[in-house]
Amino acid sequence: MLRSHSWATGWTALRLAMAALIAAAIIAQFVSTVAGAVDNDRDVLTTVTNFFSFFTILSNTASVIVLAWAGIRFLARGRALEPDPLALASALAWVSTYMVITGVVYNLLLRGLPLQPETVGWSNEIMHVWGPLFLLLDLFLGPNRRRLPWKAALGAAIFPVVWIIYTLLRANLITNPTTGQPYWYPYPFLNPYESSWGSVIGYIIGIAVTIVVVAVGAVAVGRARGAAGGPRVSGRGIRPE
Repeated sequence: MLRSHSWATGWTALRLAMAALIAAAIIAQFVSTVAGAVDNDRDVLTTVTNFFSFFTILSNTASVIVLAWAGIRFLARGRALEPDPLALASALAWVSTYMVITGVVYNLLLRGLPLQPETVGWSNEIMHVWGPLFLLLDLFLGPNRRRLPWKAALGAAIFPVVWIIYTLLRANLITNPTTGQPYWYPYPFLNPYESSWGSVIGYIIGIAVTIVVVAVGAVAVGRARGAAGGPRVSGRGIRPE
């Protein structure tokens, strides 16, 4: 659905502002994490690699890139009201899926766990609450939505599957720089040493199903709100693509 230029411009400003805020949250947490490693004589390279192995960090980083992409493209094309290109529309649906999953998993499974000394409180809330909420709202309110084919929902599953495989293969090759244990898992629900492989597999299946459901929902919202393509509406009127 095409909206007014004022609405599209205003929401684009919010997209760019949220991209900057999430980026600031990631940077603040990164600096604090590395500083903690240095102060406690932990392996810095392992700590940095672990930092970028969290699904939260990866999904938030992807959100920064995609929100900035959408915002800059809109402004660069003269604030044209036109359906997003397929690549951008797919990326928006996918990062919205990942961020919603990040928010749901954190607030259902991890909210009650004690925070690490290096955790930056406001950064943690931005990445786990306000960022996911914004991406959820963006599904319903963001301008220039394009109707995606249903198969686009399957594309959302590729990154989480690759991340799960990477995480499980890497875990026992890493010495935990904080505890000295001969393994490192980014989240306790993926750690078979704290529960069992049955529990881990159950969580993986549950999260995979949730990802597919959320991705289908994201595509459905886009199909209900979006356009398939066609004429471009700019400040100078309507002209074909």
